[in-house]
Amino acid sequence: MKMIKKHFITCSVILVMAVILKLNIYGVAFVKTATAPAPKSTRFISYVNYDADAKTDYSFANETLPANTKVYRKMQYSLTKHNYRNIQSHILQIKAGKIFPVIEPILLAYGIPLDFKYLPLVESGLKEGTSAKGAAGIWQFMPGTARTYGLKVGHGVDERLNLRKATIAACRYIRDLHNEFKNWTLTAAAYNNGSIKLAKAMRSQSEGNYFRMKLNRETGNYVYNLIAMKAVIDHPGQYGYNKYIAYVPPKDFIAYN
Repeated sequence: MKMIKKHFITCSVILVMAVILKLNIYGVAFVKTATAPAPKSTRFISYVNYDADAKTDYSFANETLPANTKVYRKMQYSLTKHNYRNIQSHILQIKAGKIFPVIEPILLAYGIPLDFKYLPLVESGLKEGTSAKGAAGIWQFMPGTARTYGLKVGHGVDERLNLRKATIAACRYIRDLHNEFKNWTLTAAAYNNGSIKLAKAMRSQSEGNYFRMKLNRETGNYVYNLIAMKAVIDHPGQYGYNKYIAYVPPKDFIAYN
C-alpha cells in the first residue's frame, strides 16, 4: 500500500512538472532572425540581351526630330556610323557604365536634361587624352574655357581629367549657353561650335531651329550623333550589340559635393 502511494505521488509530481514545462514552452516568444537586406546593386550595365523590339526615342532633350527626308538621311548616317559593324567594340557601353552614375546626378542638380550625358561619349568617343587642338578630358575642354569655369590647368595640374570637377564645370558652361540660346538643341550645337559662331550663323540665316540650319559638317551632324549615341546605349540590340547590354540607370543617384 505504501509502495502504491509512493508511486502515485511520484507520478503526480512528474505530471505537474510536465504541465509546467509545457506552459513555459508556449510562453516563450520565438523571434525570427531578421534577414539582412540585400545590398543595392552597383552594376549599371545589365548582362542580358536587350529587347531588340523596343521603340527607340529619336529625340534630344524632349525635342523630337522633324519629319523630312534630309533629317532622316542624316539620322540614318549617324546611326550607321555608331552601330557595332563600324565600331567593332563595346567601349562606348563600357564608358557609359563608368561615367553615367557620376554625371547624371550633377546634371540633375544643375537642371540640365539627362540627354547631355551622351555628350562626353560623342566628344571623347573612342579616344582618350588631349586632342590636337588642346582639348582634354571627357568633356573636351579647351584650357581657356576650363579655367573660365573653375578648373585648374597648368603647372602639372589638369582638372579637366577629373570626372566630377570637369562635369560640374561643363554643367555651368551648358547652363550659360542655355541662358543665351533658350533651347537645349542649340545649346548642344553651341557647345560644339562655340556660342559666337552659332549666334552669327543664326543671324545670317535668320533661323533659330538647329535642324533647318546650314552649319559646318561637324556641328551640323553633332546633335544627330548625340541622338545616335543615345540610341546605341539605350537600345544596343537594335544596332548590332546583341551580346551587350542596355544601360540601366540606378534608382538612387549618387550624392556629390
